[in-house]
Amino acid sequence: MTVGAGIWASCAVLGINAIFQAFPWLRLALQITGGLYLLYVASRLWRSGGVALNGNAPHVSSVAAFRLGFLTNITNPKSALFFGSVFAASFPATPGPLLQVAAVAMIVINALLWHSLLAYFFSRRRIRAAYSRASRISNRIAAVAVGALGLSLLVVSLREARS
Repeated sequence: MTVGAGIWASCAVLGINAIFQAFPWLRLALQITGGLYLLYVASRLWRSGGVALNGNAPHVSSVAAFRLGFLTNITNPKSALFFGSVFAASFPATPGPLLQVAAVAMIVINALLWHSLLAYFFSRRRIRAAYSRASRISNRIAAVAVGALGLSLLVVSLREARS
């Protein structure tokens, strides 16, 4: 997840918005792909029901875990749009290299700390038990939210394509 955030932040700093303006079909393709992916994730969340986090989860290799986190983040067009819009709104017209490097470093450090904190919390038995008790309803709420995001992204993308 952190590597994906770093890549999207770097792309935003280096001008992903300029690329999207030069090639609007690329942005549209990314949005449609992202919307479909979010709908897929929503359906998986809805069907998964509750997941018991009892500490006996199947072992996943480090490479597989990295790949899943990376692909989850890098295929999310909202990340590109988020970083692009934040940097476009908050950076001066010609940001210096130090500001660009500092911004990307801040994003990477923040993502690393956040995901490490989540890993730490979910390594605790009481937190896993509380989450397991609420996971069915949490998954359903998350599925509706993610599905709504995916649908709205598709609707906006299709409207843009027609214009």
